[in-house]
Amino acid sequence: MTQNVTSPTQQCIFCAIVAGQAEASVVYEDETVIAFMCLHPVTPGHLLVIPRKHAVGLEDLDGPTGAHVWSVGHDMSRALRRSDLNCEGINLFVCDGEAAFQTVFHFHLHVIPRYTGDGWTIVPDEVERERSLLDADAQTVRNAIALTQ
Repeated sequence: MTQNVTSPTQQCIFCAIVAGQAEASVVYEDETVIAFMCLHPVTPGHLLVIPRKHAVGLEDLDGPTGAHVWSVGHDMSRALRRSDLNCEGINLFVCDGEAAFQTVFHFHLHVIPRYTGDGWTIVPDEVERERSLLDADAQTVRNAIALTQ
């Protein structure tokens, strides 16, 4: 019995962009990544950097690809700063998982130019955590580091 398997391109808009099957305003591309303007920008100049190979989130990215995404994000930030868009700051933003507000499940790095009074805010309810709890959290993460190697 044959299963009907849907390719990532058929179900993922970013894979369709990579394959040239969906429109995008491309800013940069190489063999590993593509950077294009966000269809629903927070501010003018908001762009996305994505790996060409489908990866849902950070967990799915290999080290060299992840590093390259961030390197290109850095280059795009520098380009935005030097452009006629005259941004005053940059946010690099990743939503990894539904709980982290990810809506397109193909890893992407948001490169968001910022302007005084642009209206976009990230204002969390900050609560100071006790040192003993921070130390316990740190130990939990240290224990998991071995699992990533």
